[in-house]
Amino acid sequence: MIVIRSPKNRSLNIAHRGASSLAPENTFAAFDRALEIGADGLEFDVQLSKDQIPVVIHDERVERTTTGRGLVKDLSLAQLKTLDAGSWFASDFKGAAVPTLKEVLSAYKDSCPLFDIELKNSFVAYPGLEEAVLEQIVNHNLKERVIISSFNPDSLLTCRRLNPAVRTGIIYSEEIETPWRYTRSLDCYSAHPLFFYLQDPETLAGFKSHRIPLYPWTVNDPEQMEYLVTEGVEAIITDFPQELKKILP
Repeated sequence: MIVIRSPKNRSLNIAHRGASSLAPENTFAAFDRALEIGADGLEFDVQLSKDQIPVVIHDERVERTTTGRGLVKDLSLAQLKTLDAGSWFASDFKGAAVPTLKEVLSAYKDSCPLFDIELKNSFVAYPGLEEAVLEQIVNHNLKERVIISSFNPDSLLTCRRLNPAVRTGIIYSEEIETPWRYTRSLDCYSAHPLFFYLQDPETLAGFKSHRIPLYPWTVNDPEQMEYLVTEGVEAIITDFPQELKKILP
C-alpha cells in the first residue's frame, strides 16, 4: 500500500517526463530511473492516437523524440509502437517504445506515490481525451494519487465535471494577475506555474493565503530548488530529480 508523504514535511520531488536528464523522456527507462532515485512522483504528457488510445508523449509531432514523422493524432497505436523513442537520447536506449497511459499506470501503480498527468490539448483539441484519461485512472483505482494538469482551462473544467474526485492543476507560463483567484475559478486543486513567476514574494503569499498548493516547473537550477524548498512549495517538477534529492531534507 503506497502512502503519499505529507507535503507538510517537505516539498515533493516530481520527475519531469521521468528522470529526463538521465534517460529519454516519457519512456519506461526515464520512469524507472526516477523511482530508483527516490522521486515522489512522475510527471508525463498524454495525447490520443488516431485510434483514440491515450499515449505518453510530449510533442504533437513525433520527429523530435522518435524515428517517425507526423502528428500523433494521425498515427495509430500500432504505428506509434513501431517507432524508436530512445535512440535520439543515446544508443543505449535504442528500441524504447512510446508507452500507453494504461501501460504506465499498470506498471507503476504499486510503486509511484503520485502521477501528474498533463493533457497535451492546447494546440490539438483531442475530443474525448478527458474521458479516456479519467477512465484509465478509475480502472487503476488511482483517483487519490493523480493530478490532471493542463494549460487548457476548459479541459480542466471538463475533468472536474466528469469526475470531481480527481484533482486538477492549471499550468501557466505567463504573468497572470492574482493567479490564485484564477486557479480557484477553475476549481483546481493546484497551480503549476513556470518557476520564474514565483520570484515575487507577494505572489507566493497570495497562494499561501488561499491555501493553493504550488507545483512549479521546470526547476533545474539548484539555487532555484533551494529557494522553492525554503518557501515550502508542495512539489517541484524537475528534469533532475537526482539533484533535487540532494537538497531536500
